[in-house]
Amino acid sequence: MTLPVGWGARRPTLDDVPSILAVVHAADTYAIGYPDFDAEDVQAALTAPYVDPERDCWLGLDPLGTVVAWATVENPTGVGREFVDVFADPVAGRAVQTPLLDRQLARVAERAAERGLPALTVRCVACPPERQWRAALLERGFTYTKRYVRMRRRLADLPAQPPAPPAGVTIRQVRGGDEADLREFHRVYDTAFRDLGDYEPLPYDRWRARVGDDSAWDEWFFAEADGAPVGVLQSSDQALDRDEGFVKSLAVLPGARKRGVGAALLLRAFHRYAAKGRAFAGLGVDLANPTGPLSLYRSVGLREDRTIDLYELVVAAAG
Repeated sequence: MTLPVGWGARRPTLDDVPSILAVVHAADTYAIGYPDFDAEDVQAALTAPYVDPERDCWLGLDPLGTVVAWATVENPTGVGREFVDVFADPVAGRAVQTPLLDRQLARVAERAAERGLPALTVRCVACPPERQWRAALLERGFTYTKRYVRMRRRLADLPAQPPAPPAGVTIRQVRGGDEADLREFHRVYDTAFRDLGDYEPLPYDRWRARVGDDSAWDEWFFAEADGAPVGVLQSSDQALDRDEGFVKSLAVLPGARKRGVGAALLLRAFHRYAAKGRAFAGLGVDLANPTGPLSLYRSVGLREDRTIDLYELVVAAAG
């Protein structure tokens, strides 16, 4: 699909971050009810290791030259699937959202050829209000894959102290300045996620580079059973603008599951968030996760807040 007459597109630069952020805020508010990006998120997307804005991203422009859409591709690991999104102002940007999607799919085909692959799987997400976007995905052959649920709970009703963990289990804070401790964290995380179909493993050095020098190591935790690590919890600051502590990852080794380890890690994290004055705790859950974590999350007071559907398409390599 081509752009409408009078509308335009160009490549983004870091100078466009404020304009992009305005579009993303409008798109997020329409899709989920509140802005879910900040300027640092936009800059990180434009400077990600496996993204070249001059080849992988577009801005959609209305006839006056105003930025009304932003198309991006993401591949956090540099292997496996590609993730495409086209953020568009829900009123001014709809005219260019689908043409930019077509450009992104063509770019995924090129990226497959550049990697010497016969095809690449591309994924897109759609929230319930995004009916036009969902229709565009289906028209291009995308199929529904699974649903994610965002869960949330208030922290005001937490008891003064977290409950004692199960017998033989202790919870401790990660030592952020200790590389050996972080290597052990990565080992447990990597091992625990290996039985999940969507997991794309990263070697320690690349994982460590993505983590960076996180300033909130006191929100990362180990669970140990009889002195040996059996579970980990990683927090993120991605929801601080909503006064929320966010659990980015929770991982428990297969042999330690169904023993209350995950609940103990979550409750310790919730108390840490509350001690810092946050009003809520939240996380995202993949409903296709074979470990069936939804009952665990409900048991610690989390409740479904919103849903996100995932769609998938296999794109043949260009040429």
